[in-house]
Amino acid sequence: MIKVSKPVRNGSVRVTFALPANEPPGAVSLVGDFNNWDPFAHPLRKRSNGTRSTVVSAPSGSTLRFRYLAEGGLWFDDDGAQAVDGHGAIISV
Repeated sequence: MIKVSKPVRNGSVRVTFALPANEPPGAVSLVGDFNNWDPFAHPLRKRSNGTRSTVVSAPSGSTLRFRYLAEGGLWFDDDGAQAVDGHGAIISV
């Protein structure tokens, strides 16, 4: 699930990326062009509502390219993305 907030005064939006707590099992990180594809920059953390999530701030109107990286080197895309190509998922915020 991907949720985009309304823009704040400085023109940025908060983008929340969420997955079920145990699918896939183990640690998962959000990687993308906004964090130089760094698997340590945005790990998903367990929440009390039964999900794992992380938040990214981005300029309103920007386009983000991203993928998830799970334990064991498993790369996967988000079904909630606006588009998916050979380089990952894409959303415009």
